[in-house]
Amino acid sequence: MNDPRNEIRRAVEREPGNAMTWIVLAEHELDAGDAVAGEAAARRALGLRPGHPEALARLGRAQSMQGRHRDAVASLQAASQQAPQHPGFAVWLGHALEDAGEAEAAANAYEHAWACAPHEPQLAAYLLAWRRKLCDWRGIDALAAQVRAAVRRGDSAIEPFAFLSEDASAAEQLQCARLRATQVQRRIGALPQLTPPARVEGAPIRVGFLSNGFGAHPTGLLTVAMFEALKHVSGIAIELFALNRDDNSPIRHRLRAATRLHDVAGLAHTQVATRIRDAAIDVLFDLRGWGGGGAPEVLAMRPAPVQVNWLAYPGTSGAPWIDHVLADAYVLPESLAAHFSEKVTRLPRCFQPSDTARAIPPPPPRRDCGLPDDAVVLCCFNNSYKLNPASMARALAVLRGVPGSVLWLLSGPGAADARLRAFAQAQGVEPSRLVFMAKQPHADYLARLQHADLFLDTAPYNAHTTASDALWAGCPVLTVPGETFAARVAGSLNHHLGMAGMNVGDDAAFVARAIELGRDPAALATLRAELAKHRDDSGLFDMAGFARDFATAVGSMAGRPCHPDADPRG
Repeated sequence: MNDPRNEIRRAVEREPGNAMTWIVLAEHELDAGDAVAGEAAARRALGLRPGHPEALARLGRAQSMQGRHRDAVASLQAASQQAPQHPGFAVWLGHALEDAGEAEAAANAYEHAWACAPHEPQLAAYLLAWRRKLCDWRGIDALAAQVRAAVRRGDSAIEPFAFLSEDASAAEQLQCARLRATQVQRRIGALPQLTPPARVEGAPIRVGFLSNGFGAHPTGLLTVAMFEALKHVSGIAIELFALNRDDNSPIRHRLRAATRLHDVAGLAHTQVATRIRDAAIDVLFDLRGWGGGGAPEVLAMRPAPVQVNWLAYPGTSGAPWIDHVLADAYVLPESLAAHFSEKVTRLPRCFQPSDTARAIPPPPPRRDCGLPDDAVVLCCFNNSYKLNPASMARALAVLRGVPGSVLWLLSGPGAADARLRAFAQAQGVEPSRLVFMAKQPHADYLARLQHADLFLDTAPYNAHTTASDALWAGCPVLTVPGETFAARVAGSLNHHLGMAGMNVGDDAAFVARAIELGRDPAALATLRAELAKHRDDSGLFDMAGFARDFATAVGSMAGRPCHPDADPRG
C-alpha cells in the first residue's frame, strides 16, 4: 500500500534536526489513527522547537485521541495563545473542551474560529452544531444557510452527522456525505489485495460489526439481544470489532458472551483493517458511519468484500466503499432510494432492534424526579441538539393547551437548560413547567420513564433509541414523519408496533392530538393499554424473529443464501 508516512519517515531520517518535518510526520500519523506515534513525533518537534504552536497543536490532537482530555486542552490552549488567529487551532481546542466537559468554553472556541475566517463554511458548521447542542439559537438561521449553500456548491466537506439536524432534503444529505467520503478517500489507500481463504462447503457466513459503541452505549443497548439471538441461528458467525475500550458494563459482558469480540481500541486504521481482513469477514457492518468516534478510514480500505451501513448513522454514507444500507420499507421508502449511494436492502420488520432482556425497575416517587404529583407529564428525552426552535415551540403549544402539564426533558450541556427556560418564558409558558432530568444509569432512566404520559418527538431529527426506550417502558410516542431517514425512525417504530395513529401529518395535527390526549385521561389510559398489548404481540420487540430476518438479509448480501432453521431463542 502506498503509505505517505514512509516518505516522511525517510525525510526525518535525512534531517532529524528539522522540527517541521517531525510536525508533518505527526500530522500523518494522527490522520492514520496512530495517536502514540503522532504524539512521539510531536514531542520530537517540541524538543527541537520548544513552544512551537504547530507541534503543540499536534500534541493536543494526539492526547485527545488517547482520551487525555485535560492534557489536550492545555496543549491546544498553549498553541492558540501562540497563534491566536489560527482557526484550526481554535477548532481543535473546541473539540478538546467538548470532551473535557467545558461546554460553554467550547462554544467560545468555535465562535473564535469562525470569527477568524467567517467565510469558511466548515467553521460555520462547527459553531452551528455546538450552538444547537447548547440550545443557543443566536444566528443559527444565517449559519445554517451558509452551511447548506456550501454543501449545494460542493465546496466544503461538512460533517454529515451534524448536517442531519438541518432542515435539509435527502438529496442535500447525500451531497454532504459524498463530499465527506471524497475527503476521506483522498488520504486512504487500499489494503494489499489478498487471496481470500478457500471456502469450506457449508461453512457459515462470517459477519463482522465495527463500532465504538460495544458497551453501555446506545449501539450496545440496541444490538445486544439481537446478537444473543443470532448466536443460535445456523449459517452465520458473528465477530465484533470494538473501537471503544472495555467499559466492564453488563452490556459489554453480554456482547462478549454472545459473539467473538475483538478489542481494536487505539489501533491505527491500517491495523484495524488488517485484523478484519485476517478474520476473513464476508459481510462487514459499519455501526457508526459518520456518527463520530467511528473509523470510516478503516472501511475505505475495503477490509471485507461486502460492506453495509446500518443502524447508527440514519442516512446515506455517500461512500463508494459501502455497498448496502439495511433499512425497512417505512424508514426508507422507494421515494428515498434515489438519494442513497448504497443498494437498499430492507427487512420485513423495523430496521432497529432493541434489548428485550431489559427489566424495568419500579419507578421512584414523582417528587424525587421533580414532577408534580398530579400533572400530565409530557416528555422528550432527545439530545439537546434536536430541540430546535420549531420543535420546542410545538411542544410549548401543547403545554399551553394542557393546563397544569409539565414538559420533562433531558438536561443539556452548559447553560442549555437555562436557555430553554428563557425560551419558554418568551413563548408565554411558565419556565418552572420545564423539568430537567440529569443523565441516569439506563435502568434508572427506564424506571423514571414510567412517569411519562406521552413522548413528544422532534423534527427534522427524530427520537431513535429514545423512542424505542419510551415504547419499551410503556410511554406512547407522537411524531410527524418527515422526508428523510432521520425524520422517519420514530414513525417506523410506531408503524411496526401497530400504532400508526401516532404518526400524524403536520405540526397542527401534532399539537391537536397531544392536547386531546393530555386533556382526556381515559383516552390516554386506553392508548397506553393498547401500547402494552402491541409491545407483546406486534413483532417490534421480537428479537428471535429479527435474528432470522437479519440472517436472511445477510445471506442475500453475501450471495450465499442463508435459510436459518434454528430457533434463535435456543
